[in-house]
Amino acid sequence: MEPVREQSRKAPARPGAEIVAQLAADPDLPDATAAVIRAALAPPEPAAGPEAVGNEAGFGLGGIFLRAIRIEGFRGIGPATALELPAGPGLTLVTGRNGSGKSSFAEAAELALTGANRRWDGRSAAWREGWRNLHRSGPVRIEVELRTDGPPAALTVAREWAAGAPLTGGEWTQRRDGEPLAAFPAGDWAAPLELYRPFLSYSELGALVDGKPSELFDALHQLLGLDELISAHERIRSGRLEMESAVRSARRERQALLAELSGVADERASRAGRILRQPEPDLAELERLLTDAGGSEPAALRAVLALELPAAGRVAALLTRLRTAQSAVSAATSPEAVADLRVLDLLRMAYLHSAGPEDALGARGPIGPGHQEPAPRPGSADEAGCPCPVCGRGVLDRQWQTETAAAVAELSERTADLRRARAELATVLAELRASIGDVPTELAVAEPAYLDTGALRDTWMRWGQLAGHENPSPDDLGAVYDRLSTELGFLRHRAAKELDRVEQVWAPLAPRLRAWLELARTVTARATELTIARAAEDWLKSATAQVRDERLAPLAGTARWVWQSLRQQSSVELGGIRLQGNANSARRVQLDVTVDEVDGAALGVMSQGELHALGLALFLPRATVAASPFRFVLIDDPVQAMDPAKVDGLARVLATVAWDRQVVVFTHDDRLAEAVRRMQIDARILEVQRRERSVVEIRLSSDPVHRYLDDARALLRTPQLPRAIADELVASCCRSALEAAGLARAKRDLLAGGMDHREVQRRIDTAQSTRAMVALAVLGPGRRIEDLNKQLAKEGRWAVEVVRDATAGAHIPIARDLSELIADTERFVDWLNR
Repeated sequence: MEPVREQSRKAPARPGAEIVAQLAADPDLPDATAAVIRAALAPPEPAAGPEAVGNEAGFGLGGIFLRAIRIEGFRGIGPATALELPAGPGLTLVTGRNGSGKSSFAEAAELALTGANRRWDGRSAAWREGWRNLHRSGPVRIEVELRTDGPPAALTVAREWAAGAPLTGGEWTQRRDGEPLAAFPAGDWAAPLELYRPFLSYSELGALVDGKPSELFDALHQLLGLDELISAHERIRSGRLEMESAVRSARRERQALLAELSGVADERASRAGRILRQPEPDLAELERLLTDAGGSEPAALRAVLALELPAAGRVAALLTRLRTAQSAVSAATSPEAVADLRVLDLLRMAYLHSAGPEDALGARGPIGPGHQEPAPRPGSADEAGCPCPVCGRGVLDRQWQTETAAAVAELSERTADLRRARAELATVLAELRASIGDVPTELAVAEPAYLDTGALRDTWMRWGQLAGHENPSPDDLGAVYDRLSTELGFLRHRAAKELDRVEQVWAPLAPRLRAWLELARTVTARATELTIARAAEDWLKSATAQVRDERLAPLAGTARWVWQSLRQQSSVELGGIRLQGNANSARRVQLDVTVDEVDGAALGVMSQGELHALGLALFLPRATVAASPFRFVLIDDPVQAMDPAKVDGLARVLATVAWDRQVVVFTHDDRLAEAVRRMQIDARILEVQRRERSVVEIRLSSDPVHRYLDDARALLRTPQLPRAIADELVASCCRSALEAAGLARAKRDLLAGGMDHREVQRRIDTAQSTRAMVALAVLGPGRRIEDLNKQLAKEGRWAVEVVRDATAGAHIPIARDLSELIADTERFVDWLNR
């Protein structure tokens, strides 16, 4: 890695030299414009800049995402284990307790691509020598599967060591799809990995801020320009002074037009006035205004004129059909028929369930009269039957299918009238809703003051409300249609009159504006020197902005945004970020940080959590710069030492970065996963568990509430467990689910209400019992626990009983079916979430 560090200290080309090089490489730039720019720039010294890093000519890869990290015998992982990752933008949290092996994946990915691990830098030899897993003898292999912009898109980089081989040895290879195994070109990867480093370990997090001053300088050296940009803009000014004499005649006509336009009540005239009042009128915008069919105001009026309703005869026919269908449904509806219909639906679903996946997908068709019973498939439920999904004790076998087919046929015949009547009613309602749809967008936007669409909009909405009912009144619909037709006719009449008026006031002005536009274009075309100077200034602004943005914005802009998101209640403010010194003198990064708006040595008073947050603010801009070929960032344990407010801010920052980057975070701290769930951030959360002898398992992690409920169901299905013990454990799981749901609800509501994180945590810490936690979630702070039952009773007696039984059942036997307790607990959790 030493050659890479040396290369990172070489100064990039001076900005002036880069601009001159861009001048020579721009084939579309006129010679006269280029000459003005060269005259404004100081002559560059003839020196070749460093090679471009990470571009197609050198590195040859881009759009790199992680697809999988596979390990065997490395660090805390013994048998082969794979961490599969979605190869694209998004947030993935890899959680697990300390020692679970999660950080081994982060270290393996870094080692496979860079050949080293920053976490091991400065550690003792014993630390570096412990890289082989203690429970796995033989070869060690780490492998990173990547997805690139290709072709080919798939790339696998592997490092494998034979038994006894040192860490610096081993075989380093890569394989692309359809290509043979080849040596990994570490030299080609070293420079972009150093410049756009996508890895951040916990040990690096603090070192970014309080480490050696020169290390951060070197890390950011090639992302920021060290040479001053020459202020060439002020040297390109002569053309602007000639504007007055060249445009004098156009200015006089412009003033005359402004005087007339100010007295015309027309939206197009107002737009033309705004254009002409600008110091530099936008000729293209004026051209668009004159070319437009009439402007937004006439267009809105024409849109109103185009609104139509279905013919009265069609609506009347639909209402007649609605009355007939309603009568038919009423005649065919009876308690027996409704019950038969429910039984019919249940039997059909059970039959399809027992017949196998093909029938469940409709491959064999519906069952009913004349249905041919399918031949049994080997190993299917048709031969041996399957458990009844309702009671769990009966068997749905061939005999059951035969009897059910006959029952379905009979029920189908008995409920035919009711089903036909309901289908006709649904069809008529759908046609009514489609005949007059939602409120048109022409009415949904704010209308001009002279065109009141409020009454029509309300009537249209009333139609939608009535038509949306399951069984609307035909008479009410007819009355609303009549009112809707009358109001639309009145509005169209008003729109037609207003359209005639605006066209009459605009007609005399349009030719004069067109003539002035042509005059202004002619004057501009003749002002050659001004045109060349403006083109030169625009080109130079764009080129200068590009250099500045590439070198300053990723640090000065993104770093401030990240810090602002993470700082929360911190009084430390991050201002400018500057590089001081050069490669041959003392080098350091100057961070303009203040405490309570007072300049000073703020780094000396910042907490460890604040230092880590600042470290992230410096890491993310560098790792996510647009030019980076790596579309992933891999961060290990960033949450340590952060208070709850900063954890919330970290979750928001990671979610934002994950919009166009693959963000993988390893953490043992559950607070980040809790914040992601509470704020409903889209993320994939994986849990790493380490068994005996370094066997590591990875599974998708659910939230604590559902984990407790799943455990309760699993206990209920464990026949070997004595009933008394099972009852107590199931009730305990239900109680824990209630506490977890109450905790999540309380924290979400209190934070949303503006309460400080510390106060929220204090309130939660004082809720020492299940009822206290549920009371905090349901009643809010400052209310008595004794009032909880009264509030829960409003939801139903079941809510009171589930809290009572889950709490008591964890200690004493309760006279309650535990399946019901689990179901009511889940119902209570859903109610809390609402």
